[in-house]
Amino acid sequence: MEITMKIVLGVGLIIAGIVLGCYVGIWVCFVGGLAEVITEATSPNAIVAMNIAEGIAKVLFSGLLGWFSAFVLIIPGFTLIYKAWEDY
Repeated sequence: MEITMKIVLGVGLIIAGIVLGCYVGIWVCFVGGLAEVITEATSPNAIVAMNIAEGIAKVLFSGLLGWFSAFVLIIPGFTLIYKAWEDY
């Protein structure tokens, strides 16, 4: 029974890692960075260059941050599955 729970938890961690990676990489960094640049560029007030630079950096590093945040959960998930398979 313990082996199947490790596998279920491992698969759950892998799925959660994929979802987290997509959320951070696509929504928070890519879309959020583009929205930040557009909002700052169309602002009627003075343009703050640091806000535009942050938005561009988010867009440039969105893939890297998405992969990193995904692997934070995917690696422990695969480790649990491997340990369960090894115990079997």
